[in-house]
Amino acid sequence: MSPSHAEAVHDAQRSRQWLAGEARGDGVDRDALRELGAAMAAVTAAAAEREPVAVASAPVGVDPPIAKPLPPELLRPLGSNAEMRWSAMAGQGHVVPTDRFFVRNHTVTPHLDPTAWRLRLFGDGLRGAPTRSAPVEVGLDELRRLPAEESTALVECAGNGRRFFAEQQGVAAPGVAWGLGGVGVARWRGVSLGTVLRRAGLRDDAVDVMPEGLDPDYVTGGVNLGRVRRPLPIAKALDDVLLAYEMNGEPLPADHGFPVRVVVPGWIGISSIKWVGPVEVSTTPLFSPWNTQFYRLFGPGHPTDGTALGAQPVKSAFELAWDARVPAGEELLLRGRSWSGNGPIERVEVDTGDGWRPADLVTADRGGPWQRWTVRWRPPAIGRHTLRARATDRTGAGQPDRAAPNTLAYLFDAVVAHPITAC
Repeated sequence: MSPSHAEAVHDAQRSRQWLAGEARGDGVDRDALRELGAAMAAVTAAAAEREPVAVASAPVGVDPPIAKPLPPELLRPLGSNAEMRWSAMAGQGHVVPTDRFFVRNHTVTPHLDPTAWRLRLFGDGLRGAPTRSAPVEVGLDELRRLPAEESTALVECAGNGRRFFAEQQGVAAPGVAWGLGGVGVARWRGVSLGTVLRRAGLRDDAVDVMPEGLDPDYVTGGVNLGRVRRPLPIAKALDDVLLAYEMNGEPLPADHGFPVRVVVPGWIGISSIKWVGPVEVSTTPLFSPWNTQFYRLFGPGHPTDGTALGAQPVKSAFELAWDARVPAGEELLLRGRSWSGNGPIERVEVDTGDGWRPADLVTADRGGPWQRWTVRWRPPAIGRHTLRARATDRTGAGQPDRAAPNTLAYLFDAVVAHPITAC
């Protein structure tokens, strides 16, 4: 990935510009960030609210926060969110079937009328500087008539693995208690964002693009922060970003962004805005709470304005139920998957209690967004056992025994101890 496309590089540059007063938008207060005590007090006080766990059942007469069914064998409900159960991927192909693809909602899934939906582009980064109230509009039928592209891409929540900060490391982890199921690979089909921007009259001096969702406003700590939105540098927007209207060969389901969502390969999941509507194009840097207050690393070892998240770290998961029961004395074929935001996985090792040994990689996945693997094991005795898997990506990045903690518990990358029982 070139420097102009790298999330960490872009985020670090924007942070400097924001603090210097050279950027525009409603992100975090500059003065507060210059004062370590005030900034960390605000972060700590709001930490539990930043990724709220809503009540799973909705009041009578009110739509539930998630539209699709949540069969317990496929998905683990987490309030307004739901994570994929890894046991549901056993025997599946490279992509995650839509019925078990994870759901990340900041509020609730909206139900939008596709005939009334419009992509609304505005800002001084477009010729004629269309405004939010008088934007360049593109309807769904018009979007579908444009040249279509497909991308098999991975989307992962920045908090994926958060529960293990507490369970494995004894570190407080406020927010949605994701296991490892806040991730998925799907086949996305739609139109290149670059195609739409150029047709709308993109100026040569545009620097940032900020898609905004059409889900309800996000309120935290009694403050209405508006709809979810997060800027992208123009270089990334023109590269591989997709305005997707299909997922795994079907129209997008409501929970996954119907009628159109953004898919940003290689960047954290919050960048892939669902239910996209307004898109601001600017000749000056843009900001929002979703790249200043949230989705940054705060805490010891980080500056007062936080550290850019950057690419997702390496992770590995077994395609087994948590605390699965397996037959003792019989040879098992253990299956799993590993992935990294830095690029393809090169090596996977598994420890079943007798040391690390290489796993067999599925050849068809080489160079893809994640890597399936297998290893054979015969449980030596009845009782409890612990399985571990670790991977190394093409950059040499691997998985440590302990993840570096941060206030909002993002980017857990340590080896996960997976318990099973042989009986």
